Amino acid sequence: MGEIQGRYLTSKVPKGTYVVLSGAPTDNNSKMFRGGAMKMIQPFVDRKEIKIVMDQAVKDWQPAEAMKLMENALTANSNNIDGVLAPNDGTAGGVIQALAQQKLAGKIPVTGQDAEMAAAKRIVEGTQTMTVFKDTRELAKKAIEVAILLAEGKSPAINGKVFNGKSDIPALLLTPVAVDRSNIDQVLIESGYLNRDEVYQQKRTSVKR
Repeated sequence: MGEIQGRYLTSKVPKGTYVVLSGAPTDNNSKMFRGGAMKMIQPFVDRKEIKIVMDQAVKDWQPAEAMKLMENALTANSNNIDGVLAPNDGTAGGVIQALAQQKLAGKIPVTGQDAEMAAAKRIVEGTQTMTVFKDTRELAKKAIEVAILLAEGKSPAINGKVFNGKSDIPALLLTPVAVDRSNIDQVLIESGYLNRDEVYQQKRTSVKR
C-alpha cells in the first residue's frame, strides 16, 4: 500500500519538495507503509530530484496532529511544498485543512488510504488526489474462509508474509487499488462500496402530490 502511494505521488510530482508523514510510531503498520512509500520515493531523493523538507510520524494517526505538522511545514518553507505523502485518509484530511488555510487545497497532490467517504468526497472535489482502496468486504470474506480452514485443521493458501516486529507471519495478501478521479466511480461506486449520492453530495428530493 505504501508502494502504491509512493509510486502514485512520484508519477504526479517527479521533482519538487515533499512532506512525508507516517502513521503512529507505536503502530507497526506505520513502519511498513512508510517503508513501501520510501522504496518508491528514495531513488528520486538520491538523484536530488525530490527534496524531503519534513519526514514526521503523526501521533496516534490524529488528523489534528497532521494539520499542525503541515502548518509547520508550510510556514518553514514559505508555502513551497509540491507533494504530500499522507499515510491515510484521516491524516490527509488534516493536511488538506492546513492547505485550505493557505488557499492551496487542490493545488498540491496529497495521498491517502482507506477509501473513506470523506476522502471520496475530497477526491471528487479535487482537494485530495488519491486514496488506496482495500475492500473490507473481501478482507472479511477471506478472513472467514481462513478461520474455517484452520478450525478444520487444514492449511490455508498463503501468498506472502508480514513482519510483526518480531518475526515473519504467513499471510494471505489481497491486492489494493489506487483510486483517483479517473476511476472512483468504477472502483468505489459501481462496486457498491460507497453510495453515489453521498460521494457527490446529491440530495434526493421528494415530490408532493
